[in-house]
Amino acid sequence: MISFLVLYGTGEGQTESVAARIADVLGKRGHDAPTIDVDDRPAAFDLGEFDAALVGASIHAGKHQSSVLEFIRSNQAELNAMPTAFFQVSLSSATEEGRAQAAGYFEEFAAETEWHPDRVGFFGGALRYSEYGFLKRLLMKQIAKRTISEMPEADASGDVEFTDWAEVEAFAGDVAAFVEGRLGVTPPVSGDEAELE
Repeated sequence: MISFLVLYGTGEGQTESVAARIADVLGKRGHDAPTIDVDDRPAAFDLGEFDAALVGASIHAGKHQSSVLEFIRSNQAELNAMPTAFFQVSLSSATEEGRAQAAGYFEEFAAETEWHPDRVGFFGGALRYSEYGFLKRLLMKQIAKRTISEMPEADASGDVEFTDWAEVEAFAGDVAAFVEGRLGVTPPVSGDEAELE
């Protein structure tokens, strides 16, 4: 069993949902994968307790959460010495046209932090109109119209999700297989696989 840290920063909760799905996939492979909000880390947090780390952040106004940047800067040497992955959640990642912009956000992030994760995933985010105040709701509708050409209709109280969950699960499986290979760990046989033998 591998101990994976799944650490994330989130705005309205979509990155937290992505982190939970990643942890679920890792757990189904027989690994330990706690999810921790970067802002709620325990005071005695020790990255050395984990074999591998996945760090996630969302994009707001073209920037990642400052607390995620701070965590990576503070733990850069440890992160670069272990198997790692990064996942980014944004509206830009919701469309093919926006993926280049999303990749640009990550390139700036990698240059700023000098962290080079082994795997990187870009996932579409969500519009949480039900959690926005009046002005933010208007602003986000305008951004969505410019960013997403085929914007699904949502009333002022509805939410719209752009995350491709199959893509998230495939990413988690790829990261798990990479880390298992790098650490020489054979994943435990699940009950379904045992029945096929």
